[in-house]
Amino acid sequence: MSLSAGAFVGRYRIVAMLGEGGMGEVYRALDTRLKREVALKLLPPGLVSDLERRRRFLLEAQASAALAHPRIATIYDADDAEGVCYLAMELVAGLSLTERLRDGPLPAAEALALAAEVGEGLACAHARGIVHRDLKPANVLVDADGHAKLIDFGIAKLLEPASGETATDRATHAGRVVGTPAYMAPEQARGEAVDARADIFGFGLLLYELLTGLRPFDRGSWPDTMAAVLRDPAPPLAAGTAGLSGEALASLQRLLDSCLAKNAAARPAAMIDVLRDLDAIRRAAEAKGRDGARPHPAGRPASEQRSIVVLPFENLSPDPDNAFFANGLTEEIIADLSKIRALRVISRTSAMHYQGTTKPLPVIARELSVQHVLEGSVRRAGSSLRITAQLIDASTDAHLWAEKYTGTLDDIFEMQERVSRAIVGALEVHLTPGEARSLGRRAARDVVAYESYLRARAEIVRMSTASVDRAMGILDEALRQSPGDPLLRACKAYAFYQRVNMGGGADQDLAVAETLAAEVLREVPDLSLCHTVLGLVVATKAGQAAEAVRHLELALEFAPDDMDALMWLSLFYSFMGRTERAAGLAGRMIAVNPVDSMSYVALWSVHLCDGRFAEALATADRMVALAPDVEGCRFCRIQPLLALGRLEEAAVVAAWAELDRASFWRRHTLLAWRAFRCDRDGVLALLTPEFLESNRRDPQYSALVAEAYAQVEEPESAREWLENAVRLGYWNHHYLAERNPFLMPLRGEQRFEALMEKARKNQRALG
Repeated sequence: MSLSAGAFVGRYRIVAMLGEGGMGEVYRALDTRLKREVALKLLPPGLVSDLERRRRFLLEAQASAALAHPRIATIYDADDAEGVCYLAMELVAGLSLTERLRDGPLPAAEALALAAEVGEGLACAHARGIVHRDLKPANVLVDADGHAKLIDFGIAKLLEPASGETATDRATHAGRVVGTPAYMAPEQARGEAVDARADIFGFGLLLYELLTGLRPFDRGSWPDTMAAVLRDPAPPLAAGTAGLSGEALASLQRLLDSCLAKNAAARPAAMIDVLRDLDAIRRAAEAKGRDGARPHPAGRPASEQRSIVVLPFENLSPDPDNAFFANGLTEEIIADLSKIRALRVISRTSAMHYQGTTKPLPVIARELSVQHVLEGSVRRAGSSLRITAQLIDASTDAHLWAEKYTGTLDDIFEMQERVSRAIVGALEVHLTPGEARSLGRRAARDVVAYESYLRARAEIVRMSTASVDRAMGILDEALRQSPGDPLLRACKAYAFYQRVNMGGGADQDLAVAETLAAEVLREVPDLSLCHTVLGLVVATKAGQAAEAVRHLELALEFAPDDMDALMWLSLFYSFMGRTERAAGLAGRMIAVNPVDSMSYVALWSVHLCDGRFAEALATADRMVALAPDVEGCRFCRIQPLLALGRLEEAAVVAAWAELDRASFWRRHTLLAWRAFRCDRDGVLALLTPEFLESNRRDPQYSALVAEAYAQVEEPESAREWLENAVRLGYWNHHYLAERNPFLMPLRGEQRFEALMEKARKNQRALG
């Protein structure tokens, strides 16, 4: 359906056709209301012929429109007019990479720079839970300044197979496929669910083509191409590819091999990991160019890929009890820098893992995947303080900046802010106005209060009734010394919520948590922990899962790397059926806190809810290795072990659980084991009224109880508990109805199917 100049689509007047392809026609058009030119994409009528696909397209467009990044073309509008479904987006003056590649592969410097910019755009999208699905040269534009712009985010989802239809089936329908065969990830070619790692595979293909001019799996026909995607390795890079040699070429080959792994689990976990390796390759290539013929650089290093770990400051004070000043300084600087979106900052938990270490800085940097290291010392004598700090480029061990600060205890926060701002300046990181204002702002009123908050939070995230009680004691003592401190009060609100979450509290604890968080927010409106608590309370108290998500998203607006908000929001998305969004958040957690077991909880949930039990087990094993004494980590092993039929190992976990049936996580572990063995009496003995009541407020716990009842032939109770789980926000109908082996006895029942339809509708409404 070609349109002539002057024709209208809604309020858009066609100026000229820009191009056409399998995803539709693209026109230069004038927005007659806002008086600006746009690129207007018209989707093929056959792809949007039914209401469900049209609705799905508009939802995807809404999600993509939320992306704001210089490497992503902005979406202005999406709608349908007289049966024509269209998308209005930023008009980018330039050529696509397909056109750039017509003259052959690009020089190494230009190819690597453009690839890095594409990766930055993908990393931004993945952090918002959005996967491109059709990454290829045609969907990357290069503007007049030589910078990359990604287009067509989410449109490929419109082509997902209908129920019961495979990707191969779809490929036979008018030449359409789910994505573009030569650029598909293997899981996409098999018609399976995809996550951010499918884009990482596509990124590897794109980078390969930029450097060689070749498509490694293109075999001419779609059946042969799809077979190659599933089976064949990509040909290795030839010696001298794009003028690269030595370690730069070897590193590039390793990066491509990891991105193009057939098994998604073998690829890098997040795009930020790929960017880190790509940046190292670019630096090596530029160094080689300086030694010989210097390559012409294209683009600039992106601030988004800067990364740093703040190592624990050394206490040089005569009194070892002053160590908390050193730790407090470390943690405050981390908190300051974590407010900057363009900087990846390793979290306090992972940084403290290296306290007292003798490992060389380059080794630490490699283990944490960072480019820069800040180290320093603190000396206190009475009220006098002296702070030294030095910023180091981990790859070269070169000092980028060093400074000494002297003052008194009253000056500690000012000195911390000066250190943080000096780091920002040394790394040439651009601060938004909001980041500049918030850099020196902190919720805790003094270092002692902040140290108490950190100790209490460490107990809270251990997620046991005993650890929550310990946290309460720490907070009460700290509030006696610093009455009214907002951060301490916010943390106490969190402790009250966790007391309920661990089965040891009551409704009045939720009321106290809600009141405390609301009071603190009136004093400190941007304190992310309060928004997290309010989200958790509204979900637990009123079953308003969508409202909880809004609170948690707001928490991340104020603190993008807040581990509590990241974990809870990712878990909610997993239960709600938005595992792609959950995976993006889980990747962020691991990127900033790679040696903390809690960073992997969200990833475990994503794997489990996607039915990827082997990957869920591997993630749980990683959690146990990092925190063998945290009971929740051990619980995470039981479900994937049972789903995989590894009963001997499951029996060992169950024996551990038998040692303390009063423990919340051990009891759930034992419940899963007995239910799987159809031990009806054993299951009912565990499901005491008190235990049931402690599970009724949570969607995940309610689903676990439903699974147990279903396996011991108590269908009425199973349906009741599953209905409660759905009421509380467990809308992942794919997992409940298709992938969960423990609910199999309920499938096919009219009441179960009606409940799954309700879950589907709720998930769709979420967007």
